[in-house]
Amino acid sequence: MPSAQAQAKAHATIDVRTVAPMERHPLIFSTFRELPAGLAMDLVNDHDPKPLYHQFQANIPGRFGWDYLQSGPDVWQVRITKLADPHAEGRCCGGCGGA
Repeated sequence: MPSAQAQAKAHATIDVRTVAPMERHPLIFSTFRELPAGLAMDLVNDHDPKPLYHQFQANIPGRFGWDYLQSGPDVWQVRITKLADPHAEGRCCGGCGGA
């Protein structure tokens, strides 16, 4: 079970509406990388972050959950959960040939 500190971070909210556009995705990905598997972060944005979803899908397919909590018209909020790496526990997804 995650510690109280980890649970507090489990749903840390990143509001990127005031972050410069060039800095948004790097901030989101660095925050995601620091999450322990099974925990999540909430993203608040001024538009549908669908391009970000596609970037996650291209870079780390199957390693994240994506759940809309609020869908506009002025604010979008998405909970992004870090899923466990199947290779970390000696399992293989079968897609990489590393069974």
